[in-house]
Amino acid sequence: MIIDTHSQLFTKEAIENFPEEMARSYQAMFKDLKFPEIEDTIKDMNDAGVDIAVIVAIDAETTFKYKVSNDLVAETVKKYPDRFIGFASVDPHKGVLAAEELKRAINELGLKGLKILPHLIKLNPNDPVMYPLYEIAQDLDIPVLFHTGTQFHAGTKIKNCMPIYLDDVAVDFPRMKIIMAHFGYPWFYEGMAVVLRNPNVYFNIAGWAPKRIPIDVIHQINGPLSTKALFGSDYPLISRVRIMKELDELPLKDGIKELLISENPKRLLGIK
Repeated sequence: MIIDTHSQLFTKEAIENFPEEMARSYQAMFKDLKFPEIEDTIKDMNDAGVDIAVIVAIDAETTFKYKVSNDLVAETVKKYPDRFIGFASVDPHKGVLAAEELKRAINELGLKGLKILPHLIKLNPNDPVMYPLYEIAQDLDIPVLFHTGTQFHAGTKIKNCMPIYLDDVAVDFPRMKIIMAHFGYPWFYEGMAVVLRNPNVYFNIAGWAPKRIPIDVIHQINGPLSTKALFGSDYPLISRVRIMKELDELPLKDGIKELLISENPKRLLGIK
């Protein structure tokens, strides 16, 4: 079983309020980027041999009026329950309403995790405003997926996405499973240190063509972090077909690819 732990729901309905300036910046960086329908996503998964993919909501309503709703993600999962796992998103600036929405998304909509994009909500992950949400996530035993490292949303700042902030969160919430997306590039040494010292922190390779992953990250995947590394695509920013092909070309030790694409994601997500 191959599990993609990180992909986007970029259908027309999902991106209808994507800020125009951000859309232009994405198109400038990812020149072949198309906004696929869900059937295109399924085809990409099938062509790559991927069985299950995590799709994420986005809630940055108070800062950028940008939202991919939890209900839309849940509806998509309901249509394809064997292919998708949904992660919720809530805007922490909404306070108690955000907390209640997170509980609803997990308990009523059946979503299985929480996605946080610090640059879109203009908060560092260790900001006290975030902590009530972490309390809920820890109590509900759901993983929290953080964007870390650089990004291409115009008008946002990458300083909010430095992986060092996750060390505070991991120490303060030791029972909460944390996923550091994109291995914190360009601060990947810092990111690897956070993963190495905290048993509850994982990282994924989403958004990267494997041949472009820094060799020192590959060494960590082959070595001390072999059980903490996760396959993720960030589709449609990069196709799963390309990722799977290039993974076969990496100097991975025997058994490491299986950990990356299957065993580690299954353990993290509770898939048997």
